[in-house]
Amino acid sequence: MTAPYLLSTQDKTHFPDVQLALSEPDGLLAVGGDLSLERLLAAYQQGIFPWYSEGQPILWWSPDPRMVMQPSEVKISRSLAKTIRNKQFTITFDQQFQDVMIECSKPRLEKGSVQSETWILDEMIEAYTQLHQSGYAHSVECWQDNTLVGGLYGVAIGNVFFGESMFSRVSNASKIAFVYLCKQLEQWGFKLIDCQVYTSHLESLGAKMIPRKQFVALLHEYTKQPDKQWQVDDNLTCHVISHMSNNNE
Repeated sequence: MTAPYLLSTQDKTHFPDVQLALSEPDGLLAVGGDLSLERLLAAYQQGIFPWYSEGQPILWWSPDPRMVMQPSEVKISRSLAKTIRNKQFTITFDQQFQDVMIECSKPRLEKGSVQSETWILDEMIEAYTQLHQSGYAHSVECWQDNTLVGGLYGVAIGNVFFGESMFSRVSNASKIAFVYLCKQLEQWGFKLIDCQVYTSHLESLGAKMIPRKQFVALLHEYTKQPDKQWQVDDNLTCHVISHMSNNNE
């Protein structure tokens, strides 16, 4: 039998070896199962994530190579640094998790056309809200004049943050949310951010591609470490601005 493998409905932690994933489409490994907390946590720890559209069964992926980033290596352009210094936005953590997911699920403009299809279905929002309530999934919100204009969400296990999606309703909002996330994760001692697949947006912020084998080895080391208490530094804005000054941004 070859990939995609049919997952057992009984054993919620077992997945096939990621090296068995298809190369076309890149990373498709398994199908079926559910979005239970136990299965999702097991998937992330093995370098696997769910990604499917309405009308499809649950599809599980582990692409090769993998886009990742070290929190300390976030790149802040001069224009983005100027926007942060001007304090046009307010950043919060875990204040509107479900709203961030809903915003991420809405149609967005890509290459001049509106992309209406979404993989963030109602059952995904329900499952990740449960992860959030259990202390594993987290959001970063970007506000302007008390309006949610950008943000991102993902899953934290050990010293790894698995990024899922981000959105912007105004220019630079998601980038600023990501910069603040990186600086906070760096202070907490996180070692890796999983960005899943290549985007030029993430590359501009410092993400890079590494072989899946290397990525999985890092997960085995970093996800086994104790989970962090998600308590945000009250002086985070000062630290971000100080970082930019130290790097002559």
